[in-house]
Order: sequence, then structure tokens, then C-alpha cells
Amino acid sequence: MAITWNESKVERIEYLAAHVKRFVIRSSGVTFKAGQFITLDLPIGEKRLQRWRSYSIASAPSDGASLELCIVQSASGLGTRYLFEEVQVGSVLKWKGPEGTFILPADTGKALVMVCTGTGIAPFRSMLREIRIKNMSYKSVHLIFGTRTEADILFREELEQLTREWSSFRYDIVLSKDPDWGGYSGHVHQVYQECYSEVSSEVVFLLCGWRSMVDQAVDNLIGMGYERSQVLFELYG
Repeated sequence: MAITWNESKVERIEYLAAHVKRFVIRSSGVTFKAGQFITLDLPIGEKRLQRWRSYSIASAPSDGASLELCIVQSASGLGTRYLFEEVQVGSVLKWKGPEGTFILPADTGKALVMVCTGTGIAPFRSMLREIRIKNMSYKSVHLIFGTRTEADILFREELEQLTREWSSFRYDIVLSKDPDWGGYSGHVHQVYQECYSEVSSEVVFLLCGWRSMVDQAVDNLIGMGYERSQVLFELYG
């Protein structure tokens, strides 16, 4: 089946952290589900595997006619080098999608636990916004976000505002490289192991981040007694 490619202008670019940029592209008429991704075709090689880069959509389906991507710069990555050094407001990006099955569970009576590292927060930002915009009635939502330092916390103001406005939402930050941080230090696993040690069929875990984190979290949760059907995930890298 032939692939349908879209071409969209970049409307806005801004730094979210020292090595993370938000790219906003025009997407009039495109529908998607919170948690899905698009794939960019970048002019950085001849073969598909050299050119294609997939990124989760950080905006919500109800946000309007734009897509937001949250992209971390890689020192050795040709894709992010092109995006960070060549792409400007007004540049045209070629992309396909949206795609993906990492979406919100249909059963809104469940408690959601979102575990992520780095830019793995992107699909959860989309989901959180959609839940609020549509007033979806999940039992509770708990975001556990791991990154290196306090300066690397993405969407911090939005998350803090959510805690003030949404009584069934909480979030915990875990920093691995910030000795002055007063909250959780180390890795995200300690938080869900502590908070959800009592196994419940009413909890669904959504995991997004680097393969090593996701693999360990899946093993930990199954080992704690949760069913495999209660653990959904998206891998980065």
C-alpha cells in the first residue's frame, strides 16, 4: 500500500530545556488519538532507515490545527542535528501518520499510572491535556517523570498547574544527577514500587522512554503481581 506523505510548515520552535526543543507544525485536517506518533522523512540520507525518525505528538487532538513535537538533541544523531541546526520557522517538514496503539485505555474507571523518562513525557502530555479538555473520568492519574537535573524538567509549569486544578492528578519527579534536589533521587522504579506495592486490578500502567527503563519496569510490575494486560508501553530508541 502506498504511503501518504504530508508536508507542513514549521510554525514555532522553542527550547523547553538546554537540549530539548518544541517544534510546532501546521496540520489542518489531521486527526489522531492522544499518545500516537508521526514519522518525519528528513533529507539526511538515501535509505529509509537513514531518513525516517518517529516522534510522539505532545499536543492533544483537541488542541487545534497544529502538532507539537518534543525532541531531544543527540550529539551523534544526524536527524536531530538537521532539526536543531537546519530547520527554522517556515521550513517545510515531510511526514506520515499519525500511527500507533499507545493510547488512553477505553475504561475510564481505571487509575492511570504514567511512567516516563526524558522526552518520553511527550505522549503523556498529549493524554493529560485530552483528559482535561474532554473531562474524562479516570479514577486517578499519577505521572512519574524521570530526568537528570531540575533544569531538565519538561512542562513543569503545566504540571504544577494541573495539580492545583485537578484533585485526582498527582505527579512525582525523579532526578538522577541533581544532588541538591529535595524530592526523589535515582530512578523512576522506586516510586511505582513504593506507591503501588499493593496489587490492584483497577490500575493501568503506561510506560514511555528508553528501552532499558521500559524493560525493567515491565519486569518489575509483572514480578510485583500485575497482569501483563495492565502494562502498556512505548519504546524510544
